[in-house]
Amino acid sequence: MIQYSLSCNNEHKFEAWFKNADAFDVQASQGVLECPVCGSADVNKALMAPAVGKKSNQKVALSAGHPEQKALRDAMNKLRNKVMSEAEYVGDRFAEEARKIHAEESESRGIYGEATSEEVTSLVEEGVDFLPLPAAPEDHN
Repeated sequence: MIQYSLSCNNEHKFEAWFKNADAFDVQASQGVLECPVCGSADVNKALMAPAVGKKSNQKVALSAGHPEQKALRDAMNKLRNKVMSEAEYVGDRFAEEARKIHAEESESRGIYGEATSEEVTSLVEEGVDFLPLPAAPEDHN
């Protein structure tokens, strides 16, 4: 798995995970990438800073009301709501349905549901493209 910083033509910045480096190019050429803020399909890789770990005695202080956090939370909720309103909920059959769609044994459509960590690992190993649905903040209360 690889994480890319992305930006859309409206200069919204966000991140996404991909199976490998080629997966971004394939998804971008198919037009399936979309900015979670504005919905633009004109998405490109953004410049990325190297990941530098913090020192063990260093603390990160961001308040819950920080504007960037609110924007990110709003964007995640918008994406979650879009998927849930436009895709089919398949429950614990997610891995099975994703495999059928990947193998073209079932119609191509958006689905969401639940999968165990073992099922997720198998889907990745089999080359089935999928993304986790962002968790809503209220899911953790």
